[in-house]
This record gives sequence, C-alpha cells and structure tokens, in this order.
Amino acid sequence: MKKEKKSVYEHPLCGESLPEECIVINEYTLKENFIYAKIIEHNKIRFYYLIEPILTNNELAVYHDVITALEYEINVPREYVNPIEYFDALLNKVIKIYGIRNKGIDLEKIKYYVRRDMVGLGPLEPLLLDPNIEDISINGLNKYVYVWHRVYENIPTNLIFRDEKTLDNNITRLVHISNRHISSANPIADAALPGGHRLNATFRREVSPDGSSITIRKFKEIPISIIELIRYGTINYLIAAYLWLLMENRITSVVIGSTGSGKTTTLNALLSLLPANMKIVTIEEVKEINIDHENWLPLLVRFSYIDKSASVSAFKLVKAAMRMRPDLLVIGEVRGEEAYALFQALSTGHGGMFTMHAEDANSAIQRLISKPMNVAPAYIQFLDLALVVRRVTVNNKTVRRLINVDEIIDANTRSRMFEWNARDDRFVIKKLQKSVKLQKIMQIQSYDADKLMNEFTNRIKVLYWLNSNNINSFREVSQVLQRYRITPQELITMIDNDFKSKNIDIDNIIKKMFDDSQDNSLDLKVPGFK
Repeated sequence: MKKEKKSVYEHPLCGESLPEECIVINEYTLKENFIYAKIIEHNKIRFYYLIEPILTNNELAVYHDVITALEYEINVPREYVNPIEYFDALLNKVIKIYGIRNKGIDLEKIKYYVRRDMVGLGPLEPLLLDPNIEDISINGLNKYVYVWHRVYENIPTNLIFRDEKTLDNNITRLVHISNRHISSANPIADAALPGGHRLNATFRREVSPDGSSITIRKFKEIPISIIELIRYGTINYLIAAYLWLLMENRITSVVIGSTGSGKTTTLNALLSLLPANMKIVTIEEVKEINIDHENWLPLLVRFSYIDKSASVSAFKLVKAAMRMRPDLLVIGEVRGEEAYALFQALSTGHGGMFTMHAEDANSAIQRLISKPMNVAPAYIQFLDLALVVRRVTVNNKTVRRLINVDEIIDANTRSRMFEWNARDDRFVIKKLQKSVKLQKIMQIQSYDADKLMNEFTNRIKVLYWLNSNNINSFREVSQVLQRYRITPQELITMIDNDFKSKNIDIDNIIKKMFDDSQDNSLDLKVPGFK
C-alpha cells in the first residue's frame, strides 16, 4: 500500500495494491467513486481485486479521531430507530462539533470507512455488495480471502487478514451482529447476517489450526421465481408445469443435493407455486426460506449456550407446528430426529417439503431410514417426490440443473419422471404416461387422460407467456398463477389472443417441447401429442 510517508495510524483493512504487471480481464463498479472490482491475471493466476479509496496520513488521523469521538458520543437509543440513519446523523454531528473541516482531506472517503467499519460489515462489506459473488471464505490467517464468482468460480481476492487480533475481532463482530455467540468455549457459530446471508464461523485455533475462519453464503433478498429457474436452465417448462400441478395438490417432496447445489433456491421457487390461501409453516436453524406468501409462519430453532434445556430444537418445532394446522410443513434441512416427527405428520395427510444433503434419491432414503433420523421404511410411501439438484459444468460454465425427478412409491421402488441428459443439456421425459402421482390427481379431480393433458398444456402456456413477457419477479409470477386458479379459462383466452396477435403458434411450440424431451429409446404415448 503506497503512502507518502510512514503513518503513526493504521489504515483500515482493505485489499492489497494492484500489481504493476498484470492483465485486467474485467472490471466493474460496485459503489460509484468508492468501490471497484477488477478481475486480473497475475503470474498466470486469476485474482479478484477490490479497489477501495486509500486514506492519506492526514485523512487517517481524522478517521481515527472520528472513530474515537463516535465511541464516546454514541448512546443506545431507548426507542427503535433506523440504525443507518441514526449513525449518519451522529457522524455528521461529530464532524460538526469537533470542527473537522475540509483542509486537504476528503471527508467522503473518511465517512465511507467509518460507516463500513462501525455499522457495516467491515472489510468484507464490498464483497457482499457484488451481485456476482455467491460465497465468501476466510480460511485463516495470512491466506487470501476466496470468493465464488458466478463467472470466474472459485477465485482468490486481494484481501488478506495478516493480524490475528484483527481477524478475531472482525469474526466476533459479525457473529454478534447476527445475534449469536462465539468464544473459546463455543468456537463454532452458525447464524444469519442482517440481510439474511448465511454465516458459519470458527473461533481462534480451538478447532481451526490456521486461526479463525468464516464462510458467508450470500442470500438473495428477492426470492427466485419458477420463471427464473426456467431462464437459468435449471428446469424446463414441462417439469415446471408438472411440479405446479402436483404442488397445488399438496404433494410431499424432498429436494436433494450437495452444499451449494441450489436446494434452498429450488425449494423457494417451488413454494411460489402454492395457492395463496394455503397455510405454510417453515422450520429452519437459520432463516433462508424467503417467500412472498401471506399465510406463512416462519419458525426458527433456538440455541441456548448456558442452559441446554432452554434450547428449542427442530424436533420440538415440528411437534408444535402440528398443532398449527398447516397445509404444508416445510423444513429447511432435515438431518436428525425431526425427520421422524415430520413423517408422522405426513402420514396424517399433511403436505410437507424439506431438503437433504445426499447424492441421489437412493442415498437420501437410506439416510432417512438410518440413525439418527430413524424413519420407519413403511413411512417412506408418504413421500411423493424426490428432486435432485446439482452443480454441473455446461460449455465450460458452472450451472445448476435438476438432474432427475423421481416419484417415490415405497422405500424400495421409485419411478423416474424426468432426467437431465448431460450430453446435450436437455431434459428427457421418462414415463409421464405412467405417473402414479398424476393418476392420483386424475382420480381426485375426476380428470380423464385428455383433460389432464389439456390442464398440463394450459399451465405450460401460462409459464411460456410469463417468460416471453419478461414477467419473472416472485410476486408478479405468484399473482398470475393465483389468477389462473380463480379464472383459468379467462386467463388462457387472454394468453391465446396475445400469442395470436404476435403470430406465435404456441400449440406447435408446446408440441415441439414434448417431441424434444422424449427419449427415442422409450415408447412414449402421451395423450394429445401423437
């Protein structure tokens, strides 16, 4: 870091200076006049460089004076206030009281660092501002902070924590503002930062020999809709229509995948397919489920670090939720005894959804019937659907795909409905005409095969119309789906007329969707699509 001369004040931690000989691959602005991101190549290695303003010696002196003054002046207000607005007003007051004038200093740079370090998330805040970053990892002292970038994947940054006290203080602060506790006695914390970002931290060298560590998984404040999943290629129209039809009939399902595969994102999108009047109760350790649904009650596990009996486990919450008469009970992630309680609920006719860490449906069911979940094999029949999502590479890019959709018959029998073909990145229909779950809906709704396929294609029309008209926000999509439930024929007529006015042959497009999705090795006789 270049300075005019050695300063007696320590500069706020920021990324190291750009090397003189490097190739800039990409650059973009994160905060006008203050934060920039550069993707560079140096010594044949790609780096993510954060460019923040550098304070001069005079500005450093003022920065430390302002910090000291704020620590003296600040009082916790007795009533609720907006913390950012309250802090900004106090910051301006301190600058005025202490007579700080613009004499060769840039007050805006000083304010930026004061806000960042006192009410922001410190040196990591600029990384959280970048919409291209999904994960942030500090793996210990004297190591590059790594990020997962949507374009460049895992890539080191120019941010390094070289002082152990600075690292410990930053991690302690992040955990505390997440309303959790971390210390040598409790060296592991799992929490959610303001804004919902998932945080996992270890403290000092109690369990991590290289020093304190932290992993932040960024949370999308506006949930992804089913239309966005289609746009990303995670699913296609046929799968979306199939899931929409099942979700409205209170299907029970599990979303399976590894860490970072997109399980919670997929779960969020599927919940947008539910009727607005359906009561949803969600249970999580850290709040990640985020849906625009009026009749929704989120519940969170409570940890007690002093009296373990005061903790409220997921198992207790599932039992409590059963008395709340939910139409759908959702568990963010099943990993213990709460699975047994959940399947007891499913056996009584409640709808249910959950996620699990597993490779496929077989391994997920093995986990369910083994300790510590201990779900009786006979209860597996109450689970209708298993969806496997995975992070895969397509055309040298990392993407997420719904690898397969299986209907669960019992603990030993599954019927594959859809499967992703890695060779040409397409989804294949396996046994749509033999779907046990669709046949069940036919009985409940008194549909014959042609009427079911008509319903199926109408839903594809709605989804295609939403996408073609750039209606993809969670709220807007939910409103249109709700309209279809109330006045389906009116909406379909409007959509048909819109397609006709634009010379779009939607029926032929849908027929082609089915043709392209069929596996030539299978004898698929889909009614209505000869």
